[in-house]
Amino acid sequence: MASIATLKYIPRETLAKLIKSPSPSVAVIDVRDNDYIGGHILGCQNVPVHTHDHAIPELVRSLADKETVIFHCALSQQRGPKSALRYLRERERMLGSSSSSSSSAGDSKRQQVFVLEGGFVKWQEM
Repeated sequence: MASIATLKYIPRETLAKLIKSPSPSVAVIDVRDNDYIGGHILGCQNVPVHTHDHAIPELVRSLADKETVIFHCALSQQRGPKSALRYLRERERMLGSSSSSSSSAGDSKRQQVFVLEGGFVKWQEM
């Protein structure tokens, strides 16, 4: 089962390369609440923490075709990591224990789940 200790982090430079790739199969999930309005990563989805009870199961279904899913908040110290963990656990629950290594539904493709190092604050510094 996924845990805080097993979460993987991705540097902002790597995320920038993924977003700029010709056919990106990446989803960036911004879990900030009101602070999202002040700026965000182009193309990200805003899924505020207070909506996760119903939003996380839907994310698992709607992002099944994505190779990479990246969560972040302002600093990626609390909301981002907790959201990534919740997503991973819901994915395991919905897709069975074989998804614990992040395989997609009905597909052998593996999905990588990350937390953006330093969150949106570090992203803005780039």
